[in-house]
Amino acid sequence: MMNAIKTYLLASTAAAGLLFAGTLCAQPTIYPAKAQAQTVAITGATIHVGNGTVIEQGTLIFEQGKITYVGGATNISVGAAIVDASGKQVYPGFIAPNTNLGLVEVEAVRATVDDAEVGENNAHVRSLIAYNTDSKVINTLRSNGILLAQVTPQGGLVSGQSSVVQLDAWNWEDAAYKVDEGLHIRWPTARFSRSAGGSAANADSQKEQVQAEIAQVEDFLHQAKAYAELGSARVTNARFEAFRAVFAGGRKVYVHANKATDIIAAISALKRHGIAPVLVGGAEAHLVADLLVDNNVPVIMQQAHALPYAADVDVYLPYRQAKILTDAGILVAYSIDGFWQQRNLPFMAGTAAAYGLSKEQALATITSNTAKILGIDDRTGTLEVGKDANVVISGGDALDMLGNDIQRAFIQGRDIDLDDLHKQLFERYEFKYGLSK
Repeated sequence: MMNAIKTYLLASTAAAGLLFAGTLCAQPTIYPAKAQAQTVAITGATIHVGNGTVIEQGTLIFEQGKITYVGGATNISVGAAIVDASGKQVYPGFIAPNTNLGLVEVEAVRATVDDAEVGENNAHVRSLIAYNTDSKVINTLRSNGILLAQVTPQGGLVSGQSSVVQLDAWNWEDAAYKVDEGLHIRWPTARFSRSAGGSAANADSQKEQVQAEIAQVEDFLHQAKAYAELGSARVTNARFEAFRAVFAGGRKVYVHANKATDIIAAISALKRHGIAPVLVGGAEAHLVADLLVDNNVPVIMQQAHALPYAADVDVYLPYRQAKILTDAGILVAYSIDGFWQQRNLPFMAGTAAAYGLSKEQALATITSNTAKILGIDDRTGTLEVGKDANVVISGGDALDMLGNDIQRAFIQGRDIDLDDLHKQLFERYEFKYGLSK
């Protein structure tokens, strides 16, 4: 009987995978755009620079992938392609941090899941080389204005190295925007709850396990620092080598923690090893805001559209937390767990605007703030002269679910295709039922 059930489940999974593959194959192919060959001038738009500045009836010019002018109306060179954006909104391309985009395609099909390695310490693992530029999910993010993403490994205590990619590429080498820019540590935490009816013995057991895991992380950091101080090692240790750049100041450490006690422990431990981390998650970050400010720790928050982390917490706290942390002087960016959910990233910022942040402050949580945290603000995050032309044109307010209407998008000046599988299926069945115009 068990064998029969197992055979049925395997067959069902395989069938689902084939059906999904068949659906994808039936759709037109979307090609990465070619390099910018002609100067582009976007005119008449409301330009949101990303640093708090808004230019009404503005003009944005870029050539060879770089922004050459942003401001009021100006003379435009002969031969430039003019994009009339009168009545429209222009934004920097949105940036999605802390995502396994391109590492997972169908969560229920194991063969398409490549976001974590076995074991607790995978500091040497590089998410970039597993990034799948052919993922059908990527295009759905671009349709909502997300043009860059931090592809992040999952699992274990030390998950591995993340990289920033641009979302219009033939392969991972083409996609690479900033390679191996950070290492991710998932701080050990107790998941046991006495209120759920567990025993004190189980609570004590889990506490001991957490303490053992913390000791494991700290011991590794101690050894990695000692290894880095040796200079060139006769025998190479790949895990320690990954941290060499951290101690040299060339690679960031992202520590994933939510509870106030875990945040305090993580920052204190990393500080002892000379590491100034970025906090990811931070459900209780507002409770330790002073510590974060004193140690200059930015926060990549989880999605705002979620229930509070505890039953006795203000139900609106997830909406207001960005305002609380920003007012405290903390650099804040937004993220969303997973991959396909990332397309809703602009609406997280929109919710923050509805609960205290100004619209331009909210925009910064998915553009300039994120770029600063990821160390790419010299290239992107704002629409300023000399930066990459990562530009989004929306028919309305891109941070609002009703106003978001992404009509054009450019990555490093390349006019990218905004078609995606969702649009194709919508048009297919709109035609089938005679609803198309």
